[in-house]
Amino acid sequence: MSTTAAPTPTAAALLGKLETLLGKGGVLTVPADTHPYFLDHRDLYTGAGLCVVRPRSTEEVSAVVKLCAEAKVPIVPQGGNTGLVGGSVPDDTGTAVLLSLGRMNRIRSMDAVNGTMTVEAGCVLQDLQDAAREADRLFPLSLGAEGSCMIGGNISTNAGGVGVLKYGNTRDLVLGLEVVLPDGRVWNGLNALRKDNTGYDLKHLFIGAEGTLGIVTAAVVKLFPRPGAQETVFMAVPELDDVMGLLNDARAASGDCVNAFELIPRLGLELVLKHFEGTRAPVETVTPWYVLMQWSAGAGAGNAQEALRAALENFLEGRFEAGVITDAALAANETQVKELWKLREVLPEAQTREGGSIKHDVSVPVSRVAEFIKRGSELLEKRMPGIRTFPFGHVGDGNIHFNVTEPVGMGKQAFHKHWEELNRITHDLVMSMGGSFSAEHGIGRLKRGELAHYGDAIDLELMRRVKAALDPDGLMNPGKVL
Repeated sequence: MSTTAAPTPTAAALLGKLETLLGKGGVLTVPADTHPYFLDHRDLYTGAGLCVVRPRSTEEVSAVVKLCAEAKVPIVPQGGNTGLVGGSVPDDTGTAVLLSLGRMNRIRSMDAVNGTMTVEAGCVLQDLQDAAREADRLFPLSLGAEGSCMIGGNISTNAGGVGVLKYGNTRDLVLGLEVVLPDGRVWNGLNALRKDNTGYDLKHLFIGAEGTLGIVTAAVVKLFPRPGAQETVFMAVPELDDVMGLLNDARAASGDCVNAFELIPRLGLELVLKHFEGTRAPVETVTPWYVLMQWSAGAGAGNAQEALRAALENFLEGRFEAGVITDAALAANETQVKELWKLREVLPEAQTREGGSIKHDVSVPVSRVAEFIKRGSELLEKRMPGIRTFPFGHVGDGNIHFNVTEPVGMGKQAFHKHWEELNRITHDLVMSMGGSFSAEHGIGRLKRGELAHYGDAIDLELMRRVKAALDPDGLMNPGKVL
C-alpha cells in the first residue's frame, strides 16, 4: 500500500501552500520518506496521508492548522511514534496531513529555583532528563521508550512509567501548556505556578486527549531535587499474596522512599534469559514471582547512601525472617543497577520474540492486584489450556501489564484469532473489580470499541460535547478515542 495518497486539486493547492510555508524539508511526500511516520510502533496499523509536515515553531504549527482547517483536511499530530494503541498514525484513506513535532525540540527555559522547565513538544524524554540532571534537578518521568518518545506525546497520552508510585503520572508533572487549537489559534497556558485558582484548569482537557482536542506545542514541567542516595534490589517472592504487603512494609520502613516497585513473573525472567544474550538471573532461587524495587532519598545529614543501604538491608533481613522473600540481590554499583533494570525493560520484547502475544494494559485497586492476577490467569487458562500468562509491571500503583503468550506450538496467527475473545474475558474481569481497561497506554484506535462498550453514558456524552465544542469539524486526529 502506498503511504502517500495522490492529491486532489484541492489537496494539491494545500500542498503548495504548505511547501511555501515550511520550505525545503518541511513537507515530505515521497513514500520512502513518509512510510516510517505512517507505520504504527507495534505494526498493528499502517496508514496513508497527503503528506508529512515538520514545523519548527508554534507559529508554523498554527499556520499549518489554519490552512488545514480552511481546506477541511484532518490533521494527525505525532511525537516519537512510540505509542501502543495506534493513536499517532492516520487511517488508510490518505486524506490526512500528519504533523510531526520532532523539529520542535528546544528547551525554552530552566528555572531550578522554581523547579520548572519550559520545553517544546518535540523534546525527547531522555534529553529532558539529562538537562534536568545538568541543573542538579530531577525530571522523574521514566519509561522504556524514553530514548525516542517525545514529551508532547507523553503529555497527550498521560504516560505513566516506573516513577508513578512516587511522582505520579505525566498529568501530575505538568504545570502549564501551550496548545494550538483546531482553528489554528494558540492558547498560551504556560503557567509556572503551583497555585492558580482562576477558573477551570484547562490544561487537563489536553493532557491525555491524544491530540483530539488540539496540538500540544510546549509545556511547563515540574522538576524535583535529585536524590542524594539510591538503592536497587531484586527479590524472590514465593507468594503473590505477599507482594502488596511487601510494598506497604517497604514504604513504612523507608519513610516512604520507594520510587519503583515492579513485578516480574518467573516466565518473564526465563524469556529474557532465553532471548537476550548476556543477561543473567540476579538470584539463584527459582520462584514464581520476583520484585524489582528501588528506594531513593535526599542527601540529609551524614552519609545518606550508607544510611539508606543500612535501612534497606535491615528491611530485607526482616522480610527474610518472615518468609516473605527467599532471596535478594542488592545492586552494588551503577552497572549492576542497569543490569537489573534491563531485565524489566526488555520484558515486552522478550515476550514478542517468543511468539504470538496479546497485551492488556489494565489497572485495579492496589489492594486487589493479587486477586486480579489469580482470577485472570485461571479464567484464561480454563478457556485456552496451555496459554502462558505474563503479568508484570508497576503493581505499586495498581497497573498490571496482564499480557498472555501463545501456547507452545500454536503459532502467532492462530493465537491472534482469539484476540477479541481474550480481551473480553480480561476486561470484563477488570471492570467488575472497579478497574480500568487502559491504565497508561491510552485509547487510540485499538481501544475505541472498548471505550464504547464499557464507558459510562454520561462520561461519553460529556467527552463528545467537549470534542464538538473545541473541534466541531472533527479534524483533530479523527478516529481516535471516540
